[in-house]
Amino acid sequence: MRYKLLTVDDSKTVRIIVKKAFKLYDCEILEAANGVEGLAIASKETPDVILLDVTMPVMDGIEMLTKLKSDAALKSIPVVMLTAEGGKDNVLKIAKIGVRDYIVKPFKEDLLVQKIGRIIDLKPISDAVTKAKSVFDPATLLVVEDKPAILAQIQEGLKHTPWVIQGVTTTGEAIDACGRAPVDLVMISLSLPDDAAFTLFRVLRANLKTKYTPIFGLVVKTDALAQQQAQQVGFTALATKPLDLSELEAKIARAMNLDTSERYFRTEPDVLVMKLPENCGATVVNEVASHLKAKIAEAVDSGLNKAVFDLHEVKRLDMNLIKFLLSAMQTCREVALQFSLVGSGAIVAECKAYEDTRSWHFHETLEEARASFQKPAAAVA
Repeated sequence: MRYKLLTVDDSKTVRIIVKKAFKLYDCEILEAANGVEGLAIASKETPDVILLDVTMPVMDGIEMLTKLKSDAALKSIPVVMLTAEGGKDNVLKIAKIGVRDYIVKPFKEDLLVQKIGRIIDLKPISDAVTKAKSVFDPATLLVVEDKPAILAQIQEGLKHTPWVIQGVTTTGEAIDACGRAPVDLVMISLSLPDDAAFTLFRVLRANLKTKYTPIFGLVVKTDALAQQQAQQVGFTALATKPLDLSELEAKIARAMNLDTSERYFRTEPDVLVMKLPENCGATVVNEVASHLKAKIAEAVDSGLNKAVFDLHEVKRLDMNLIKFLLSAMQTCREVALQFSLVGSGAIVAECKAYEDTRSWHFHETLEEARASFQKPAAAVA
């Protein structure tokens, strides 16, 4: 839902300041130069909040406020009054008419955003330039952890990503870091002393800059009480110690809504290639499976009729991976997409141990797999 904010002020400068203050948020700014114009726009647009100056020509703020509150259709709209320092007492006197808050001129943009943010749910506009969209885009992750070994483990485990992992040890440092520059995700150790993790969570959620930032809780696997508390207060996800770095990476990508399909799928001029990594555990298999049907549909829609499943880096075959590959093959058959397999000698040997995979035929290279499509015999039985 996109909120509407009506600013009623005879000063064009003030209206420009208001517009500038909210340019990073998903809300529509409506403008009026006096109370008459303000009432007309309010009746037509029904704004979610009105920022109303006290002193204006034609119709001042007090008269407009009185008329708003006498109109059944408009009386429930929250109003924040703008006044000069000398008019502060006057605003307090008319508060009984029905104002939500007031701001004294001159004011800072941050104060304005803070006051309005208490009334409507200001959501930052997604910026395609600065926000990571693909798993290969840069992003900044903040880790709040007082144990250096855990921070080092996360930094080492995610060093292959384009993500910058910043580490701090206290809540104060974390708040300062979030204030200096935007962060894409925050991880907080739930074992920080004096319930500092939960205090920091509430502070970050109350700040407009971090209100929608994913926040993970780092917690010992056996600490069921801390896990329950974190889920109740609304942590985005939990990462249990000892950390499974591949699982953590997948959770981070999901929390930031990143497209991870490019890790595994690429479209070449004549074929869709699905390349599986060396360690192909359940987390990876589930991630690849989440993209498979969409990628196959996309390939078919673009005119491709061939696919190669490249397993030459995979170290071992298990039932989870076998079930996924059987499902992938069935999906290809349903859309008449030819498919072929590439794998190492170790994978070929493992396939002979399973009844479902004994008939699978693997090529040694992608080039061989491509060439097999020219032959009448199917690459996989």
